[in-house]
Amino acid sequence: MSGFGYRVSGGKAERIEIKAALGAPADLIWAHLSTNEARAQAWLRDDAKLPDYVVDALTATETRPRCEAFGEGALLNLRGRSSEEMSSGDPLASVRIWAIGGRVFSVTRRPLIAVDEVEKVVQTGRIVDPGDLIAAFATAITTDLDPEVADLGDTLDDCEEQLDASRVFELRRHVSRVRVSAIGLRRFLTPQRAALEKLATLPCDWLHDDDRLHLNAAADRAARMAEELESIRERSSLMHDALTDLRGEQLDNRSLIISIVAMVFLPLTFITGLYGMNVDNLPYAHEPWAFDAIMGVCAVIAAGVVIYFVQRHWFQR
Repeated sequence: MSGFGYRVSGGKAERIEIKAALGAPADLIWAHLSTNEARAQAWLRDDAKLPDYVVDALTATETRPRCEAFGEGALLNLRGRSSEEMSSGDPLASVRIWAIGGRVFSVTRRPLIAVDEVEKVVQTGRIVDPGDLIAAFATAITTDLDPEVADLGDTLDDCEEQLDASRVFELRRHVSRVRVSAIGLRRFLTPQRAALEKLATLPCDWLHDDDRLHLNAAADRAARMAEELESIRERSSLMHDALTDLRGEQLDNRSLIISIVAMVFLPLTFITGLYGMNVDNLPYAHEPWAFDAIMGVCAVIAAGVVIYFVQRHWFQR
């Protein structure tokens, strides 16, 4: 069974094996499991003595950010960045947390970057109760996500500055990637803000005023990121429309050039086709100057057609 535990007493944190996490009294016990196998479920149910509905929630296959109070405890699901590559439809890994007085149980199915950051904070001795630990999780997750959202905005800014008909296909790929990423992140950040705000209002003894302030700050940052992602999504849509218009204008210009060339050569094709017929009695067919005359007439017709198009401003793009 993969995982680790921490025993915190007197401001000192001790890292222990997961199976020994519940072996001695302490101010705070944190047990973290990084798996969803049957042995983990059995340990949570049989050794940790957690209720079945809590075990099912901690080991569920699909989750969304939420917060639920059960008696003196609270169940919290959060989403954060993973060190593994995630799909575009599900870009964030989940952490499921069950907190009650003096104990916190957390479960992840994929490596979560925030877990390492929280572990560093625990080792400093600043975490003394479940409220501190959950606030550290919320802060670490939102702090890690903030640069990701900012990078999406910067990428879109660069695309807007480089808006040009010659780079339509390249820019459309970048804009589509930004738009998909923004939609995927916003899908979880909006309910995550609601979950953090709800947790901050729960009447739990292990949640202190400073914990509630940190949770509200994390919720506010999640709300700001959700708003930024919504703005990025709308800007991406407008950018996509602008690129589509540029592509349409580019095709129109090329079609116009092709039409002009066809109009120039249409009368010339008629004349050359007429004199290319293998029949007798063509006018001036046997005159030595006939070829030069026909070429001159073709040149005059072509010049006349071009001058007409120029006067009609067909060459202006």
